[in-house]
Amino acid sequence: MTSTIRCVSPVNGEVYAERSALTPEAALAVVARAKMAQVEWAARPLEERIALVQEGVRRLNGDKDRIVEELAWQMGRPVRYGGEFGGLNERTAYMSGIAAQALAPMVAEESERFERRIERAPVGVVFVIAPWNYPYLTSCNTIVPALIAGNAVVHKSASQTLLVGERWQEAFDGVLPEGVFQNVVLDHAGTEGLIKARSFGFVNFTGSVAGGAAIERAAAGTFTPLGLELGGKDPGYVMEDADLDWAVDVLMDGAMFNAGQCCCGIERIYVHRSLYEGFVDRAVAWTSQLRLGDPLEVSTSIGPMANRRFADTVRAQTQEAIAAGATPLVGKGAFPEDDGGTYLAPQILVNVDHSMRVMREESFGPVVGIMPVSGDEEAIALMNDSPYGLTASLWTQDAERAARLGRLIDTGTVFMNRADYLDPALTWTGTKDTGRGTALSQLGFHSVTRARSYHFRKAKG
Repeated sequence: MTSTIRCVSPVNGEVYAERSALTPEAALAVVARAKMAQVEWAARPLEERIALVQEGVRRLNGDKDRIVEELAWQMGRPVRYGGEFGGLNERTAYMSGIAAQALAPMVAEESERFERRIERAPVGVVFVIAPWNYPYLTSCNTIVPALIAGNAVVHKSASQTLLVGERWQEAFDGVLPEGVFQNVVLDHAGTEGLIKARSFGFVNFTGSVAGGAAIERAAAGTFTPLGLELGGKDPGYVMEDADLDWAVDVLMDGAMFNAGQCCCGIERIYVHRSLYEGFVDRAVAWTSQLRLGDPLEVSTSIGPMANRRFADTVRAQTQEAIAAGATPLVGKGAFPEDDGGTYLAPQILVNVDHSMRVMREESFGPVVGIMPVSGDEEAIALMNDSPYGLTASLWTQDAERAARLGRLIDTGTVFMNRADYLDPALTWTGTKDTGRGTALSQLGFHSVTRARSYHFRKAKG
């Protein structure tokens, strides 16, 4: 029986889009087409593949107005932010620019007697399972290098952003050869079935820890390489020599942007005692300037959360913390648009500790706990007291100190004086329950290719 995948808009609670999931037979036919198309695609010159991928992204940019409005309806991000095109274009340009170097052979010997080298070969068909919070940005991290490297791509959107894959498909149709990029609509069973059938040379998934575990179970015994970006509880540490105003502005934006629904959003902040009161006062003032409301209005700076159950998780964590002694600094009347559903007022909590879920478990919403610390040793211990490790943000004027402390933090990326940003020149990776694998940078090309060695003996002797 065919299942129906629905996107319920957080704006008004109504079904915004729905599509029928592919049957297992239809899904396998998609993979078969991808495998056939990939052979010819990989044979094309690298420069041609780069140009065609760039053209597809250019066409996607041409649909910006529609895409920005659709994202507001599908997952609640305010239209004032203009979608995800800045990062999408930056990452596409960078990965295109380094492709020749990243995919170049490693030559061990080129002589009259021997030719010995290592080449990067495409893995075949890459499966991209995209999340809803940044559906274009996260998917482009894999789609762009995978296609450039000579792979075919099968893309699956999250149900909350069901139309995203269709926009990618429209952008690539008539640009890429038929079958090289295909968007699919699948339920969980259909997704797991394709992975179990060894359909792919690489699977990239961005989502929950539970979702990542399900992908691993489906891939068990298939030896399919996986890239998994899962949960996060990213910390910030403000040291005694930090630029306080700058730290407040960036860290609070990292905590509240996209209603807190960011993979590398700031979820807990540790501030040196000498700056603690000043930081908290400024953080409350910063938050009070936000406007919660309809994401289709340009004056709105924080929209609804993507789903009622996500908002309920944040409410539960916040209420539990308050019951255990935490103090909320944003009053109930400050954001009257909080409707108890998807529209959730931002919140700052103090008098928090690590016995509270809000300081240990992923919130993925507009709430942040702020704790005073005595110094580096206490801050590092608290930052590492988490099952996750995606990014950590350090605030100081001393780069040497930041580098020294960064080596003590169990995380994928260490920031100094910035947060919540993906630099395409640096690999995007995590530790612990945040997952495994790498994206972006030269290493991102390694994820979607495999090493192949050539050992040619040209002459005797």
